[in-house]
Amino acid sequence: MALLQFILHYGGHWLAPLLFARLTQGVKWLRFGAVMLAANLIDLDHLLADPMFDPNRCSIGFHPLHGWIAAAIYVALLAVPRWWTRAFGLGALWHLAVDYGDCVMQGW
Repeated sequence: MALLQFILHYGGHWLAPLLFARLTQGVKWLRFGAVMLAANLIDLDHLLADPMFDPNRCSIGFHPLHGWIAAAIYVALLAVPRWWTRAFGLGALWHLAVDYGDCVMQGW
């Protein structure tokens, strides 16, 4: 189970955004995918936690950039008429979905 969780978590954060971009964005897929990957920077809020990394902690609702207010901002980014803003918002929402899946696998 731990190996499956590891593969789903990191594959979800690093491979799925590129696959999504490749399937939906045509010739600009690499730029779109790179911005989606940049949304993983929301994990910088882990630096505020003590301990910084806890494999048994659910990130959703614990870290400020993984909460409901942040999620609402990420949804709002989808309405901004700039491709890179929408890509970042989508990447951040996808990041939250992957982390939520991790929480479910941990039994939260």
